[in-house]
Amino acid sequence: MSTASMLELVREDLRAFAGYSSARTSALQGDVWLNANESAWSNPADPSASTRRYPDPQPKGLRSALAALYGCAPEQLLIGRGSDEAIDLLVRGLCVPERDAVLVTPPVFGMYAVCARLQNAPLVEVPLSDGLDGFHADIPAIVATALASNAKLVFLCSPSNPAGSAIALDQIERALQALQGKALVVVDEAYGEFSDVPSAVGLLARYDNLAVLRTLSKAHALAAARIGTLIANAELIAVLRRCQAPYPVPTPCAAMAEQALSAPALEVTRLRITEVRSERERVYKALVQLAGVRQVYPSQGNFLLVRFDDAEAAFRALLNAGVVVRDQRAVPRLSDALRITLGTHDQNERVLSALQRTQEAAA
Repeated sequence: MSTASMLELVREDLRAFAGYSSARTSALQGDVWLNANESAWSNPADPSASTRRYPDPQPKGLRSALAALYGCAPEQLLIGRGSDEAIDLLVRGLCVPERDAVLVTPPVFGMYAVCARLQNAPLVEVPLSDGLDGFHADIPAIVATALASNAKLVFLCSPSNPAGSAIALDQIERALQALQGKALVVVDEAYGEFSDVPSAVGLLARYDNLAVLRTLSKAHALAAARIGTLIANAELIAVLRRCQAPYPVPTPCAAMAEQALSAPALEVTRLRITEVRSERERVYKALVQLAGVRQVYPSQGNFLLVRFDDAEAAFRALLNAGVVVRDQRAVPRLSDALRITLGTHDQNERVLSALQRTQEAAA
């Protein structure tokens, strides 16, 4: 798929859109900056004067560090306020309201549907297949539905939230091949660090209709910093950057994120990922042994989706033990399910103990 045909997926009225040119995007040089109506003095709460100036829209050091981390070129990468902003940019940048559909695979992360609704883009659903071995994306059905519904964006969450299942790269490639020139396939890898499946970023050299979402919120423990990354064809990134708000990355957040990508910090993160994966296996095995647990879904994320005979009793027991989990009962097909994030060993023990006490009381 050529760059020209890939850009045909972008809304026609935005392909040459110049966007807003902020004071920080100009290439001017000087040592007295009076071009952005900033204060000449720092705030007393900011003795280092690090926040007096508007931030770099795409901090170069952070952009390079993220590109190295994810295995892409800096120009293929856009930093935003979490993956949520990237999802919103994709929907607004590609979907003509009331015409271009967004395809999702429920049960799945809700922001895809929220952004589609805000853009008045038709929402098309291809539910995940549910079986004894977990939820799975039905790629042939996804492709067929995308083609039949004029879908411009196909969101594949891998590992899926809340289902926990990952999509094999050959299946993602199958969708990319079938939808070339028709739709952008967006692989959301928010939980990719916890997965056995390699990142889809490696497919970008062969498929221009691929975009990958990554975040520092999960494995890298920077949820409050709101550092999300969109990785895609450089021409598409350039278009979406012009559609982005002027200053998406606050300077303190960028500085913290860059520190988090230093070699010592990454080593700590790798050790914690290993611990989460070990706890995932241990807690999974413990949960399946509990009476009252109907099903524990295999997970490639840092959480487990669990079905209960009495999900209300389980939810209340955990709350009484001071443990807050994600109630999934309002989600279609998950009326008996809770999603439990994997914490420290001690936190996970509190979960297991609370559920064990509930089952003993019910016996």
